Amino acid sequence: MLVNVKFFKKIALVLIFFLTSTIISADEKYQIISKLNKLNSLEFTFNQMINDKSEKGGCLLEFPGKLKCNYFDDKEKELVINNKRLAVTQKRYNKTYHYPISKSPFLNILYKDKLLDIVQSGELKLNDQVIKLIYFDNSKITVLFDRKSLELIGWQIRDQYNNNINFSLKIVAKNSIFKKGTFKVPEIN
Repeated sequence: MLVNVKFFKKIALVLIFFLTSTIISADEKYQIISKLNKLNSLEFTFNQMINDKSEKGGCLLEFPGKLKCNYFDDKEKELVINNKRLAVTQKRYNKTYHYPISKSPFLNILYKDKLLDIVQSGELKLNDQVIKLIYFDNSKITVLFDRKSLELIGWQIRDQYNNNINFSLKIVAKNSIFKKGTFKVPEIN
């Protein structure tokens, strides 16, 4: 009889732990969703690792689907995305290149509804400092949030060219209004 009581106590403890962690996870997801719903735009600095190459810069992001990044490099690179059009300009050489992004997992970050879907249905992994939400669609994307502030701090993506992209960011401003033309995609030159 004593063995049965110990067994049931162990099962009860496991269930309590599981339910508590599930409730905490659901609460953190709810809080992140609440913050994202209030967000219309972001200004941030970034550090991007593509395979073993590091790049730094600053970006403006406006939902839905608009991004402009200036890289702190010798080519004076600028990336502009306006919905499904992407252009990279190397100002130093006055060259602009256009790329398709329609199948890129990167689009999941630029559209709030897709980002919210990642938060709601992504697999949650926690540590003391970071909340990781892992999402599988056509590819794997991991979105990272700060555990204390619940702010977006980056993402990890494998792009259509099989590059591993680790993107970390530091938010500078939220809900700024950007002037008209900020996200204009340059013409082909």
